[in-house]
Amino acid sequence: MRLLRYGEAGKEKPGLLDANGTLRDLSGHVADIDGGTISPEGLKKLAALDPASLPAVSGDPRLGCPVGNIGKIICVGLNYSDHAAETGMQVPAEPIIFMKATTSINGPNDTVIIPKNSKKTDWEVELGIVIGKKAQYVEEADALDYVAGYVLVNDISEREFQIERHGQWVKGKSADTFAPIGPWLVTKDEIADPQQLKMWLDVNGKRCQDGSTTTMVYGVKHLVSYISQFMTLMPGDIIPTGTPPGVGAGMKPPMFLKPGDVMKLGIEGLGEQHQDVVGYKG
Repeated sequence: MRLLRYGEAGKEKPGLLDANGTLRDLSGHVADIDGGTISPEGLKKLAALDPASLPAVSGDPRLGCPVGNIGKIICVGLNYSDHAAETGMQVPAEPIIFMKATTSINGPNDTVIIPKNSKKTDWEVELGIVIGKKAQYVEEADALDYVAGYVLVNDISEREFQIERHGQWVKGKSADTFAPIGPWLVTKDEIADPQQLKMWLDVNGKRCQDGSTTTMVYGVKHLVSYISQFMTLMPGDIIPTGTPPGVGAGMKPPMFLKPGDVMKLGIEGLGEQHQDVVGYKG
């Protein structure tokens, strides 16, 4: 299934995209696409529905983040061998994890705002894991049992805030609009192998990132197991898993986002995003 949330920001309704690409309203069956809805039991109930019996949604409504009431966004850094090489940094001996504030969550096609005093706002196309049930001290062999599905994430980053302003990476990752997620939550049964997905990102029509999840250092199973050793993962939590090469900071000379830029990105099977970039206006 491809589950989504549509409508005005803060007032999104639950929906799904049927096999013909028609948006269908799920509000007669669930209140939202959230941790309860994407539990194994919740997904089983939705899978039993006939999409043709659901009301079709007319027009071209705004799409919000496909998961509501997200409790945590736990990101993974330097998790692609080719991206680590472009940054001149060593592949970590264990996954680097950091948090991204939930106030950064944005719809997949919503405007991205360069934050006040920013000098180095950058892009990162990433595969996001969506947790479907409570996970604590999970064995790697069982890790996919805790996954509801996958989402496309643009892990937008302010590199000066992240690297040069001291402290943890979270400072460079958490500005408003810095987490476009969606367009859909694709349930795990739709993705045969999350380690074999092509991914790309364009800025102003120029292909900047052209990679694949095959170069991930630590795969989906390992990450779910590993992170669950340090914190309890709850239904609806999202784990962006790192990015392939082609970020602005890795270019020679570096290139960063500016007002008027346009980002387009996608991952095989997970849809595409489109974001216009604007400057901060207090």
